[in-house]
Amino acid sequence: MKFTSVASRAVLFVQFAVAICTGAAGTSTVTVKGYVLDSACAFTKGLSKPISKQCATSCANAGSQLVILTDDGTIYWPIDDTTPSSGQNPKLLPFAGDKVIVRGKVYQRGGSTAIVIEKIEAQTSRK
Repeated sequence: MKFTSVASRAVLFVQFAVAICTGAAGTSTVTVKGYVLDSACAFTKGLSKPISKQCATSCANAGSQLVILTDDGTIYWPIDDTTPSSGQNPKLLPFAGDKVIVRGKVYQRGGSTAIVIEKIEAQTSRK
């Protein structure tokens, strides 16, 4: 009986590990281009770009989470993939109100799209 209990626990552990790996394998690394603005303006004002750098910075400093808004209207919520997790505003604040290029892993759930930022840089305009 003791062997059966140990074997059952081992099988459950393996199934749990496979489930975790399968969930993580569903993510993909992408490059996203868009504006960094505060989430409140992205939703309540229906903006296609920030009003100004100062406005985005003020809202972020007041506690509004910064998001990345792409040209097609997709809003990417920057998240951390560590536990315990931490807010991503410090990483985005230097780019508030600017157009950026972000590379990272994308997660989707319940209609929301999130990104774990691996690299972020200002998008330079081409002439």
